[in-house]
Amino acid sequence: MFGAAKPPQNEGTIFEPQSPYAAAKVYAYWITRNYRDAYDIFACNGILFNHESPRRGETFVTRKITRALAAIKAGKQRHLYLGNLDAKRDWGYAPEYVEAMWTMLQLEKADDFVIGTGESHTVRDFLHEAFTYAGMNYEDYVRIDERYFRPTEVDYLLSDPSKAKKAFDWKPKVKFHELVRIMVDADLELQGLPCPGEGRQILETNFGGWHRWDNQVISME
Repeated sequence: MFGAAKPPQNEGTIFEPQSPYAAAKVYAYWITRNYRDAYDIFACNGILFNHESPRRGETFVTRKITRALAAIKAGKQRHLYLGNLDAKRDWGYAPEYVEAMWTMLQLEKADDFVIGTGESHTVRDFLHEAFTYAGMNYEDYVRIDERYFRPTEVDYLLSDPSKAKKAFDWKPKVKFHELVRIMVDADLELQGLPCPGEGRQILETNFGGWHRWDNQVISME
């Protein structure tokens, strides 16, 4: 939705969508606002920055990286082909964002909220973090393929979730390096490989019995 808008982006930032998908989300945002204002319907917009987990689809860059890493380590794949490694994203942990959506629906007054971590990292950062965690060097395996460059690139997304923090104390428990470990552990386990285990421990520490790791791994197949 924010696309080419200057970071950081918050509820007052003008939308500059850079794809048909993003334009469709902007339409959904405004139709929600219209129904709320015109018919007094309790409807909120959650403007969620990139939210990831081991359940992420295989074509999305985060899961593409962790899945390929595990396949390479298992000897099933030689290289990982990617596009722009310098694109910056604000990546968070999807289950927390679902919790934020539920929480905003419990407020006395409907409103619109940006949800994100307030941190931004490049695709290159994700590669480095993931491969280093698995004891590998991403430069040995990653190849650049121009087919994966976007015709209208989104260079820099960085959330300003201060409104949500003030309204319902939004604060992500899982930060970037922890998210990477969760996803790498899960994909290694899915391949039947030993994993360092920090990702599983992060979930146990932050969420206790709320998150069922075994079911998550099964759902990735």
